[in-house]
Amino acid sequence: MTDRYLEIATSDAVKDLQERWGSRSAYSRFESGPLTSNQLGPEEIAFIEATDSFFLASLNESGWPYIQHRGGPPGFLKVLENNRLGFPDFKGNRQYLSFGNIQKNPRVSLFLIDYPARARLKIFGNAKLVEGDSVPEALREIENESGATTIERGVIIQVEAFHWNCPKYIVPRFTEAQVRTVIDPLVKRIKDLEAQLARLSTKP
Repeated sequence: MTDRYLEIATSDAVKDLQERWGSRSAYSRFESGPLTSNQLGPEEIAFIEATDSFFLASLNESGWPYIQHRGGPPGFLKVLENNRLGFPDFKGNRQYLSFGNIQKNPRVSLFLIDYPARARLKIFGNAKLVEGDSVPEALREIENESGATTIERGVIIQVEAFHWNCPKYIVPRFTEAQVRTVIDPLVKRIKDLEAQLARLSTKP
C-alpha cells in the first residue's frame, strides 16, 4: 500500500538519510500498491470536529515557512463534502501572513493535537481563501455559536493526505473546562462536608 502522506513528505533527500541511518527498508514498504491515508474516515472526522485549535503551516514567496495558531469553539474547523476542510477567519491582528502565503502557494500543512489523549493528526492540503458570498454556510453558522463578529472570509482546504503521529513525547495538558469537570464535584463535596460539620458543631 502507498501511504499518500509519506509519499508527499518523503523527498529524495529524506530517502538518502533514511538509507544512511538505517530506516529506509522500514519505510519503503509504504511506496507501492493502492493509496491509503488520502480520504478522511470516521476517526479523522471525529477528531477534527472536536478540536478547538490547530497549527497551520504555509510558505511565503521567499520560501520561508510560517506557522500560525488558529483557535475557536470546538468544531470551528469544519469537515465539508468531497474531502475538504474549512474554517472561518476570526478577527485578529490583521497581518494576513497565512492568507498572503496561500494566495501564492496553496500548499499547507495542518497539525492537530489532543493533549489529554496524547494524539496528533497531521494533514497535507491545498488551501484557498474565500470571501463574501463564497464563504460556505457551514462556516457562517459558527459566528452564531461563538458570538463572534460577522464572518467575512474563510479558508477551504482540499485534503491531499493525513497521518496519525506517535503519542510519544506528547505531554498531557488540560483546558480549564476539562479541569473543572473533575474539580467542581470535589469542591461541591467539600462545601457539603463543611456545611455538615457546621451543623454538627451547633448541636448541644
